[in-house]
Amino acid sequence: MDTIAAVATGAGVSAIGVLRVSGPAAIAAAEAVFRPRDGRPLSAHAPRVLVRGALLGPEGETVDDCLAAFFPAPHSYTGEDCAEFHCHGSPVVLRLGLQALFAQGARQAGPGEFTRQAFLNGKLDLTEAEAVMDLIDAESAAAAKNALSQLGGSLRRMAEGVRDGLVDIASRFYAVVDYPDEDIEDIHPEEIETALRTADETLTKLLASFQRGQVLRAGVPAAILGRPNAGKSSLLNALLGYDRAIVTDIPGTTRDTVEEKCCLGGVLLRLIDTAGLRETEDAVERLGTERSRRAAEDAGLVLALVDGSRPFTPEDAAILRLAAGKERWLLLLTKADLPQKAVLPELASLPGTAPAAVLSVSTRTGEGIPALEAAVAALFPQGEAETGSLLTNPRQADAVGRALDAVRRAEESLSLGMTPDVILTDAEEALSALGELTGATAREEIVSAIFSRFCVGK
Repeated sequence: MDTIAAVATGAGVSAIGVLRVSGPAAIAAAEAVFRPRDGRPLSAHAPRVLVRGALLGPEGETVDDCLAAFFPAPHSYTGEDCAEFHCHGSPVVLRLGLQALFAQGARQAGPGEFTRQAFLNGKLDLTEAEAVMDLIDAESAAAAKNALSQLGGSLRRMAEGVRDGLVDIASRFYAVVDYPDEDIEDIHPEEIETALRTADETLTKLLASFQRGQVLRAGVPAAILGRPNAGKSSLLNALLGYDRAIVTDIPGTTRDTVEEKCCLGGVLLRLIDTAGLRETEDAVERLGTERSRRAAEDAGLVLALVDGSRPFTPEDAAILRLAAGKERWLLLLTKADLPQKAVLPELASLPGTAPAAVLSVSTRTGEGIPALEAAVAALFPQGEAETGSLLTNPRQADAVGRALDAVRRAEESLSLGMTPDVILTDAEEALSALGELTGATAREEIVSAIFSRFCVGK
């Protein structure tokens, strides 16, 4: 088994940089490149306690005054002997320290290899390993909370609850078949029905959480629509807190979509500033408006802007009709700090969905922005009680979906009076799919694909 080492913190200069080493020779390698100030070997100190000392380079020269700790197996992140060095965050220092560890026989860790070792050593299942990456990538408090809960095993425990019920009925059936002379009570159809119904309910709830999990992880695509100079780019800049899009008094300044992420009302939005929608002979602007329409079609939320300081126009009406084709949209009357001239039509007459809210906003004074945050939060409630049980990627959803399909086939067979062996064939297929979810039966290529998405050092 190899000993692996890597820089565990991001590239570039930082206050602190961390070196991590794991494997059978990890502690010996750490002791060879670290000299504690008190003169005792690192392993003579208490495990999991930081010790101050000198980090040595590949030539034995001192390259940093840092802290180090060792973590004996199996009580470490990877389940193997590990050590970490908390250095000053100079890329040069970290590179020299890493080279020194390589000189002691360690090799460069691959992407996600530390977490992969944790999975292989039974410290994490696949859902918990994926939660590590979700936690690193989290861009909202809700996403971080969900990932942390899954890292603590919330999703695994739900899957295990279903698995235990299916295993119980399968094992009792096979015990009766394999040991006919033993006094083993036959499993009753009512017990099978109860186990399958419980599995169905749990898996249905899990699969239904996938859409919300995707929103939590990747964000809601939110298109900002309006005619030229309605204040779309100004709204984007105000929500981001900096000038991302160019703002001028010249109509048609924005000729392409501009996308940025922001957290609004606790919801991660992928804001898409679009070109102003209007009839134009300009070929470039026309391409921009077509992209704007496609962005609106693909959006999970539309922010339809009407310039409140100008009279309502047929172009505004066309934009509202486009927005009303979406399930979730908000109507924003912009430039609320100016005298208001826009008179809105009867919104109930729009073909489609009514706006969830009609808000007056001013990007100059900030008026209406808190109300906009509240409206977005209401459209995408976080579901406090469900945090930690949201499926966050297609792999998880596929495994749960296949398990649910198998359970429902078993329920149908039971209702048709099929023999238990027919029902249990589907139950075992559901167990196999659940094993893929947690990693118990996942194929090597699936495991490799998951960990290849990790950064080096994690």
